[in-house]
This record gives sequence, C-alpha cells and structure tokens, in this order.
Amino acid sequence: MTAYNRETCIAEAIESVLSSTYRNFELIIVDDCSIDNTVSIARSYEAADTRVRVVINEKNLGDYPNRNRAASIAKGEYIKYVDSDDVIFPDSLEAMTSAMEQFPEAAFGFSDPGIHQPESLPKLYTGEQALRKHFLHGGLLLAGPSTTIIKTAAFHKIGGFSGKRFISDYEAWLNFCLHFPVVVFKPKLMWLRTHEGQENDVGKLSYYSLNYNLHKQFISNPANPFSPAERKKILYNYRILLGRRVYQRLLKWYGLRKSLRTIKDSGESYLLFLRAFMPMKK
Repeated sequence: MTAYNRETCIAEAIESVLSSTYRNFELIIVDDCSIDNTVSIARSYEAADTRVRVVINEKNLGDYPNRNRAASIAKGEYIKYVDSDDVIFPDSLEAMTSAMEQFPEAAFGFSDPGIHQPESLPKLYTGEQALRKHFLHGGLLLAGPSTTIIKTAAFHKIGGFSGKRFISDYEAWLNFCLHFPVVVFKPKLMWLRTHEGQENDVGKLSYYSLNYNLHKQFISNPANPFSPAERKKILYNYRILLGRRVYQRLLKWYGLRKSLRTIKDSGESYLLFLRAFMPMKK
C-alpha cells in the first residue's frame, strides 16, 4: 500500500486488508513523505498487528517509483497492491491467491473488467491469447494496480514499473504477456474510490500522447506475436483513435493550439485531425 496524504481514507483501506478471509499476508505501507496524519494512522495499525509494517521514504518518489520501493521490501510469493484510497472486499485475497495457485504458470491476474460470464472464471490466457484478445478482439488488459495480483518473481523479471506517469501499470501488463500467461478473476473484488484528490490524467493532453506512444512502441516491438499485417492494422486503428480523441474531446475542451501540440508530441502529422472521420479496420 503506497500512501501520500491519505488521512481521510487510509484507515478504511488498511481495515479492508486486515478483514480478509485470507490471513497469511504482510501489509507493507510505504508513505511518500505525507504532510498530514497518514503516517500516525498507519503506525497505530502497525502497533496493533504484527503483519503491518510502515516504511517512510526519505524523499518523495512519486507513484510508480514508490510502488517499486514497496515491491522491493515484499517477502511474499505474490504482490498485491491496495491503493490507500481503495478498499478490497473480504474474499478478494482468497479468490486471487486461489486462482493463482490453480494456474501457477501465470505471472499476474486481475479482476474481470466485464467481458466474461462469471461462471467461466477464473480463466487462463496465454500471453499471446491475451494480447490478441486485447488488441484484436475487443480488449482485455483493462486493469489498474488495485485490481491485480502479481507473482513477485515475474515482477522483478520485467524490472518492475518503468516509472512513466499514469501508464506504467498498463505497460507492465503488456510486457508480462510477452513472457507469461495471465489469469482473469471474477469481478467486484474491490471498491475503487473516486475523489477529487486522486491523481488522474485521463482526458488530458499528456495522457493521450503517452497512451498513443506506448501503443506505438509496443506494437513496433518484434517480440510481440503479431504479423506485419496485424501490426499495421493495430497502429492504423490507434492513430484513428488518437485523432478522434483529439478532435472530439481535446479540441472541444482545450482549443486548437493545445490539440495541435498533442499531435506534435505523438510524432504524427497534423493530418491526424482527418483520421477522426475515418473508420477503423476490423
């Protein structure tokens, strides 16, 4: 659990973990130099339960570097992030660890994003199947850190999170699929809180540019399972998607100048605007 100025909600997050039906865990809370009462609240739980450990960073690391710091301390076979403003349900850890033990070849698993029938879960995908499902058949890898559980050895094998703002978790899921299978669990294993204080760049210029460039880099990687024709189609569709986002959202919200800056940052030509009106390839 990484934390920064979460005095209003960290107690609820901690208590949700301690209420788990699965009992064999360590709860590592890494505070990123909070200036409110976050640390004192976390310390109170550390004093009451030997499974809780509180670590305070000497300097503010930021989101993903702090997640890497927490993972470097973990001693267990699995890493399960619970953001300090989220809540997991009592059966979450038990359901996730049970599914991972059922499919020990998997590197990570995540709660169903709403694309399966519950009776078909948990479901194992090979890395190639997951990537093909995600890029060519309607999406799959739509998971944030709090919805996942990760095999510790696999996390270290890919080098953890790269540190790129907002997208390092998604980037890691893609990289996992180049080496390992993935498991999809039943839905509704956690409650993801939405509030004004959380860091979220979706809908802003920087997020769309980062998202597009990540896909461009990954699809161009010869290690992925796609044929040249499939890569061409996927990149074409993401260019159209970027064009639609710029035209339909960014132009409306931010005006022409900032929208054109997004196109420039992506390495595309200004003709990208025209792609907003073109159909995607199936």
